[in-house]
Amino acid sequence: MKNYVRKTGLWKLLPLLILIVSLITPTQAATTRIKDIVDIEGVRDNMLVGYGLVVGLNGTGDSLNNAPFTRQSLTAMLERLGVNVRDQNLKTRNVAAVMVTATLPPFANNGSRIDITVSTMGDADSLRGGTLLVTSLMGADGEVYAIGQGPVMIGGFQSQGAVTTIVQNNPASGRIPAGAIVEKEIAFKLDQLQKIRLSLRNPDFTTARRIARAINGFTDAKIATADNAASITLRRPSNYNGTIVDLITDIEQLPVQPDQIAKVVIDENTGTIVMGSNVKISTIAIAQGNLTIRVTETPQVSQPNPFSEQGETIIVPRTDIEVNQGDAKLAVLHEGVTLQELVTGLNKLGVGPRDMITILQSIKAAGALQAEIELL
Repeated sequence: MKNYVRKTGLWKLLPLLILIVSLITPTQAATTRIKDIVDIEGVRDNMLVGYGLVVGLNGTGDSLNNAPFTRQSLTAMLERLGVNVRDQNLKTRNVAAVMVTATLPPFANNGSRIDITVSTMGDADSLRGGTLLVTSLMGADGEVYAIGQGPVMIGGFQSQGAVTTIVQNNPASGRIPAGAIVEKEIAFKLDQLQKIRLSLRNPDFTTARRIARAINGFTDAKIATADNAASITLRRPSNYNGTIVDLITDIEQLPVQPDQIAKVVIDENTGTIVMGSNVKISTIAIAQGNLTIRVTETPQVSQPNPFSEQGETIIVPRTDIEVNQGDAKLAVLHEGVTLQELVTGLNKLGVGPRDMITILQSIKAAGALQAEIELL
């Protein structure tokens, strides 16, 4: 065979044949980058909150009689500006007290800008056309990290007539893009650390070990250790010339195949069902039938004979009740069926999302569902 290949010159085509074979072979399991499934300990957002006033509203602000905090805030602000309105009868509806929230991203520098969200506290109808006055945004430690101010952008509207009111989205809440300036940085010297921890967003022992093995295989050194299902410790090698930031940059692009537990997530409020690909069931028979009860009211009028001296006209109720149990359907699902077979079998029964939720819970109660059910 080798001589035949040499004589016919087919050896020149071997690289092309190998490429074609590699293209038609089944693809490997889906992988994802390490940076997409882990968080780095210490590299995190911080929540900020503040209290302020929005002015310039066209009569859609707080009623000062119903919102004493708005009255007090307006009075205090004017006094700081040299205007004394204490004990005066204020009736303006162009001001609204608001709560201002923001997220401070990691490594935010002094002078950088962040988005803020403004929400009413009183009975203001809309923040359209309003401007937020200077508001201090504090962290959980009580320190001021940003200052917010600017015109409020509203995505909704409210239109009211004599009888009908139409409201789209929520005009009592809005955003100010780049509306806050960072005034204080959060000190965190990542480049000086000798080791860090990688936190899995979806904790799993198998995934944690795969990440550690991928990092160790890439660096050809045991620098990563899976501590538990949620964290991997990463140490900077003594002979590594770069910082821990360089090391993170080198390993965050490594592909890893995350493992997935068998889970069924059910939201009974919306009838939503989400099932993982590893969901399996044992051999079980499922019967499903619809019970429909129809109640029809056909009241009749009873009145006396013509020209009779006695009697009165009355309404006699007539109720018709019809019960339809529907056609019971029975299907058998064999052991080890896949998610696709499970969905196909339930669809053949003609069940809707609500009935499917009940069936899945019943299968779990019978011990035939090899998966975890999570109710939202």
